[in-house]
Amino acid sequence: MKLWKQLTICLLIIIAAGAGWFVYKNKQAGTDTAPAAANAQGSGSRQGGSGGGQRGATLVVTEPARSDIVNGRLEAIGSLRAFQTVSVTPYTSGTLMKLKVKAGEVLKAGDVIAELDAESEEIILAKAKTVLKDLENTLERIVRLRKTNTATQVQEVTAELAVANARLTVQDAELALSRRTVKAPIAGTVGILPVDAGNYVTAQTVLARLDDTSKVLIDIYVPERFVPQIKTGQKIQAESTALPGQTYNGHIIEVDNMLDEASRTMRVRGMFENPRNQLLAGMSFTTTMLFPGDEYASVSPLSIQWGAEGAYVWRVRDDKAEQVPVTIVQRNSASVLVNGAINVGDVIVTEGVQALRNGMQVRIKNAAANKAPKAD
Repeated sequence: MKLWKQLTICLLIIIAAGAGWFVYKNKQAGTDTAPAAANAQGSGSRQGGSGGGQRGATLVVTEPARSDIVNGRLEAIGSLRAFQTVSVTPYTSGTLMKLKVKAGEVLKAGDVIAELDAESEEIILAKAKTVLKDLENTLERIVRLRKTNTATQVQEVTAELAVANARLTVQDAELALSRRTVKAPIAGTVGILPVDAGNYVTAQTVLARLDDTSKVLIDIYVPERFVPQIKTGQKIQAESTALPGQTYNGHIIEVDNMLDEASRTMRVRGMFENPRNQLLAGMSFTTTMLFPGDEYASVSPLSIQWGAEGAYVWRVRDDKAEQVPVTIVQRNSASVLVNGAINVGDVIVTEGVQALRNGMQVRIKNAAANKAPKAD
């Protein structure tokens, strides 16, 4: 190839390389300026959004603080007892001839329950009456003789003394005979009879059990911290396991004079009226007593957080999170009573607490539910 052709080809190659380099540099410059513009536009957009609302605020769920009373309520379980319970036994031994009552029968005081064999007592009474009649006749004869001075005053006095002793013997025989009939000492309901007619019984044999359930008693054991507030006459409520939904009102009638050292509890006895005889001895009851106690703020268990200095909660004020130190007073199943600078109605964070910092802007998800409640 000739020299001039070689020079021309080299010149064209150089021109093409220069043009390619120029195009490449222009494209590179355009790429660098585009992100800068985009960043400037995005920054302006974020600034505008921040100035217009809470898009950057942390979303939280809150609950208003409420109030509750410590030691304001005491619940205890106890068993009912009849107001009066009597195990009826005979005065003396003998054969049980008749049972006059049945289980479940309601008796009045003095009603006959049973009769024992009484032949021996009847004979003794008859003899005593015979002796008394004879001595009374003797006394009448001596009194007539005294009018004629035929009998002395000593004879008359002796006869009067004999008659008096005979009358006492009759009364004793009548008492022994009456005791062969067993009567109800109190009004009440008869329990299941443990003996049958024909059995030989002694003074230790229980013939029947009478329960006076016109009123019922319940014994409960009160923890030591409640003891100073327990007084005779204090109201008490009870609900039976067998009769759910029915509440009975009664009052304290007796308070023990000491605490049990093992359990640190004190025995207290309450009484309830039972006009319809629905309540029976042995029934299980849950009793409730109310006391004036100390009032504290009540918050959700989810809101309690722990730090190096102890427990705290997050409170929302002016759409900002505020850390408030608290002391836990009492834990319940659905709430925690705390002592601190918290008032009823304060908005307390329950969810989203992990991301919070003091003074951080927050957005409440359930704002409509955070109206200040009335104190419980």
